[in-house]
Amino acid sequence: MTVRSILAGIALAFTAYLAARSLLWTLPDTVDRGWLLVAALVIYLPITWVWILLPTRQRAAADGGLPGPRIVPPRWAAALALLAAVVVPNAAFAAVSDAGRAQPFVTWVIGGIGALMTVVMVRRRPAVAWVGTGLMALSAAVWLGPLAALSLGLVGSLVWVAAAQLISYALDRVAHDAEQLSELQQAASAWQASQSGRQRERRLHVQRALHVAGPVLGRTIETGGNLRPSEKNSARLAEQSLRDELRSPRLLDDGVRAQIDAARRRGTIVMLFDEGGLEGLPAPALAEIRSELAGIVGEASSERLIIRTSPHHEVAVTVVGRTASEGAGADEDAVDLWREIRRPS
Repeated sequence: MTVRSILAGIALAFTAYLAARSLLWTLPDTVDRGWLLVAALVIYLPITWVWILLPTRQRAAADGGLPGPRIVPPRWAAALALLAAVVVPNAAFAAVSDAGRAQPFVTWVIGGIGALMTVVMVRRRPAVAWVGTGLMALSAAVWLGPLAALSLGLVGSLVWVAAAQLISYALDRVAHDAEQLSELQQAASAWQASQSGRQRERRLHVQRALHVAGPVLGRTIETGGNLRPSEKNSARLAEQSLRDELRSPRLLDDGVRAQIDAARRRGTIVMLFDEGGLEGLPAPALAEIRSELAGIVGEASSERLIIRTSPHHEVAVTVVGRTASEGAGADEDAVDLWREIRRPS
């Protein structure tokens, strides 16, 4: 049993109680047209119960999901509520003589229409609720007089409708604030997860740096900087590997690192530049790009390899190989390799 079903049951019972008062004719001699009293009851109860039982929200897309958006009651329901606000009070007051218009079996319509308009207000139809309340108040004032109408329940009806509007506004604000808080919590969780991922990535970079440069640094300290030519070459390769990790971590995996290291040991100068474009790519797409890059580097025979990421919507990575031309100056070389790695579709 939900909170809404409990509240709906209370509303049904309360409106039925108000309507039942119309059947207790305490002064039957004042009743001139009893059928109007019955007609008012027959009109009031179905319209009120329709408003109480109308669905408030769309059903969730899946079981256990969040409730759907709020449903605004249709126009025909608003028209029925206004019809009741006009017909029910006038029918009840017209059914009795002047002596009977202040009796509870007649004045119940003031509280009854007030209860109906309270339901209309809760269902987020404030204009309809206030128009209906105004029509009922006008009818009661015409038949009973303004002061008599106020003393016989009109004040209570006005207070009900006003309180319903204030409570509805407060609940809407609370719901809005709760939604904003939920969004902030989700953003905070996403930020925390991204920070954890970055910290984990930094730890991996540090561990890789220690793995690559640790032995060389240890040997440098041990010999006081007097390294053999082979050790100096290892130090140079370690420094270049560390630079790669800092400049272009998105391009690297174990296969790419191995091929770049092999190319450098062959004497090739390899330079990596990350100019953006790989952010947001899924892991399978990155793996495909890295696999193709490792194959290109492994087959390259150029003296210099320049590898750049690309922000182009079709090209992910560009690989350019340059080799000094025969008979040319020292600063002139020719492009002997040009490969573009396409973005996976």
